[in-house]
Amino acid sequence: MSATHAAEFEHVIHTANTWVKSVAEALGTEDRHLAHRVLRTWLHTLRDRLTVEGAAHFAAQLPELLRGAFYEGWVPSAVPIKYDREAYVNRFAQEALISTEAVPRIAPAVTAAVRDHLSPGQLGRALAQLPHGVRELLDPEPVPAG
Repeated sequence: MSATHAAEFEHVIHTANTWVKSVAEALGTEDRHLAHRVLRTWLHTLRDRLTVEGAAHFAAQLPELLRGAFYEGWVPSAVPIKYDREAYVNRFAQEALISTEAVPRIAPAVTAAVRDHLSPGQLGRALAQLPHGVRELLDPEPVPAG
């Protein structure tokens, strides 16, 4: 691998690590494995509630490695999956390997960390596709799109 390609690869890894670090900080933990797991879960649960077009627009804003995580296991013919707040919490907890009681604290923390890396309009458009109960869970204090 040339030095240029190695540097590009390192940048891709660094960018993903920056997002994971932001999630860890938002959660108040140094457990990077937990931060990665809940970020991946947040991405999957958002992705599966979006339309194919909405998912593609959102994914285009993600760093390369996180875009891969976003699409991992995706079945476009099965989306959007309709679920309410309770079903969302149960799915999030199961995939992230956390308790259902922890989801109302963790999911909005991930949203806040993601917000730091995307424009409010990009995140807002994706969240607007969610049912009110799920959107309120993920973003209890939404920032106006700008």
